Amino acid sequence: MTYIQERGSTHVYHVNRMSKEEMDHMISLCVHEQPAYCVAACPFKADTKEMLFYAAKGNFKKALGIYEKITPFPMILCSGCTAPCEEKCRLCELGDGISIREVERAIVRYGESGKRSSVFRIRKKKKAVIFGSGLFPLFLAGELEKKMYPATIYCQEKDYEAYIVAAAPELSESDCRNEAKRLSSMDLSFEFGCSLDLPFIREKMKEADVVCASEEVAKKLAPEETADAEIMLREQAGIVSGLAQSVMDAAFAAKRAALTVDLLVQNLSPHGNRGSEGAVTTRLYTNMEGMKGSKKIPCSIDGYSKEEAMEEAKRCIQCHCDECMKSCVYLSEYKKHPGLLAREIYNNTQIIMGDHQMNKPMNSCSLCGQCTVTCPNGFDMSQVCKSARENMVSTDKMPLAPHEFALMDMLFSNSEAFLCRPQPGYETCRYVFFPGCQAGAIAPDVVTEAYEDLCRRTEGGVALMLGCCGAISEWAGRYEMTEKVNNQLKQELAKLGDPIIIAGCPSCMKQLKESIGAHVIGIWEILREIGLPQQAKGLEIPVAIHDACGARGDAQTQDIIRELLSDMGCTVEDTEYSRDLSPCCGYGGLTAYANKDMAAKMTEKCLERSDAPYITYCMACRDRFAREGRESRHIMELLYGANASNMPDISEKRYNRLILKQTLLKNIWNEEPIMEKKDYTVAYTEEAIHMMDERMILKSDVERVLSDYRENQEAIFDEETKELVTRSRLGNVTFWVRFVETEEGYLVRRAYSHRMNIMKRVGQ
Repeated sequence: MTYIQERGSTHVYHVNRMSKEEMDHMISLCVHEQPAYCVAACPFKADTKEMLFYAAKGNFKKALGIYEKITPFPMILCSGCTAPCEEKCRLCELGDGISIREVERAIVRYGESGKRSSVFRIRKKKKAVIFGSGLFPLFLAGELEKKMYPATIYCQEKDYEAYIVAAAPELSESDCRNEAKRLSSMDLSFEFGCSLDLPFIREKMKEADVVCASEEVAKKLAPEETADAEIMLREQAGIVSGLAQSVMDAAFAAKRAALTVDLLVQNLSPHGNRGSEGAVTTRLYTNMEGMKGSKKIPCSIDGYSKEEAMEEAKRCIQCHCDECMKSCVYLSEYKKHPGLLAREIYNNTQIIMGDHQMNKPMNSCSLCGQCTVTCPNGFDMSQVCKSARENMVSTDKMPLAPHEFALMDMLFSNSEAFLCRPQPGYETCRYVFFPGCQAGAIAPDVVTEAYEDLCRRTEGGVALMLGCCGAISEWAGRYEMTEKVNNQLKQELAKLGDPIIIAGCPSCMKQLKESIGAHVIGIWEILREIGLPQQAKGLEIPVAIHDACGARGDAQTQDIIRELLSDMGCTVEDTEYSRDLSPCCGYGGLTAYANKDMAAKMTEKCLERSDAPYITYCMACRDRFAREGRESRHIMELLYGANASNMPDISEKRYNRLILKQTLLKNIWNEEPIMEKKDYTVAYTEEAIHMMDERMILKSDVERVLSDYRENQEAIFDEETKELVTRSRLGNVTFWVRFVETEEGYLVRRAYSHRMNIMKRVGQ
């Protein structure tokens, strides 16, 4: 047995299998964090979706807190809000949209303002003055106070309430008092009853770093200039001002003016560096399929009651995109949308020293590509995880442990269990049958029947190649090993005359096409041409098809499988998430080795779709479903009337491949294989078999340990259990075996392993 050397170095490679630019582009495809349609339509970027969420729960205090983030005077803004968000509500497509404006008014009316924390609120050194009254100066005063500018407001009004009335005369008396109270509590200085003539204004301007004014005052100071509502700065006079044709205009102009003030005090141009202002376009995708419209709650002249506002808010569908997370166990288990998870995984690859905490998450993805189909923008999480694995391998930061057993199994398939022969009577062949390593491990009799049938009914000769296509090392990110597999397969195919490969597995079919550029077809394609085998027979009860990950995007294969089942008399039930939407069984991407719990949930997810027996065309899928107690068949079992082994353990899978090779060599090529015989037997208890399968310990590992024991006679005797305990280091793993000696040999009762190396002291 050839073992893989565990690499562990401290040197650093500068290798990036995916550049930062490529990663940024990939992350940009995820629209999960894009604003909801109503939020995008709001020029103030009010988080309407979040407000409705809390209002629906009756938490009006929290909802008001969200509204207060966009305006210092919520009562005034909501009274004049034109609600551009309402026409963008997706429920409008089904009937009545949400009455967002009325719910906002109820939030302002019934919500309780929270106390503002003074922590980290440090007043700026630059001073601002505001001349005049009206909507724009009022909102600007509030915006500057939020930005912690020391500001003084000079106005003609006699008090706070009069200042509010001058700005918003349409407010009710009680609302005026409330907003006046809010204004008086702000960290602002007011000088009421000012004349606001030019001498007074010019004198006060000398005391300020930034001058702001109402439109009326600004015209006194710079009568030759017209107001520019976009910039809100009178260049010659250096005065920030704005137009106030409506409440919305004034509030928005004040926000922009506050940004202008920020730029001016930093000696930056007020024309640039403004970022995104106003309404935006969102790329959010919300699946409306299956949703039903509802009627809005009627609203009286006085507005919604608290209960009515809650009921209306409950109609909100909370627009979001989770198409990939609904169907993908991997993403739903980590509770992270792919854009965020991809960023964390990419950052993990850039860590030179320290813990790489995202190694397990990147190894838990099945690389099945389902997300590319369910995502409206084709986000490919498999590409992110595969590139990250390759990068971690390149930099010696990916431990071998998660994938070692699978990689060793691949090496076994391409060494001891490997077989490549032309059909007897041929030196080169038109075809070569490549059933795949899992077919030989799980259903060796099916492989034999299929090969003999192909030899009988096709012209030009059919060679046979038993081995692994290299998908395992590809999934593990071990691209150097993949290259070695590719070279081995190319050399063997060249000996056969570079025949057309007949694959028995869609993953092999995909891997061989992409990795070595071979001409590959599925065995199902050949059988459609030459007809069904004589023994082909379908199940008499309805069945459900599980489409393999390797066939994603391959409509031809998906269609042919269904045609063959129909020809065999099968009644096929349609299931949710079939064809390109089909989820992974948990074997793909080596998830079953790196994260068993995740793989088990993936299998469970697959089986949720139907109670019928599952028909697959991937042997790994068939095996995983059978282990969960679901009746399942590989289509070749039905085609050739031969059944796969009944849930073989990992040792039996290797044994099946060896016996398949030896049987075929003897029966077809008349070669007598050399069988190694032992003069003793090794038996196992059921507990030992279960433990070994769970911990991925092969019988060959145990027997190698016992062979070493026979040579060195080193063991510990357990007085309590009367068992002998011995160990051996095989490759990167130390294996321990608890056993008793019998007349015929040994009975193994338990076995376990770890990656610790036991060192002997010299002289002991």
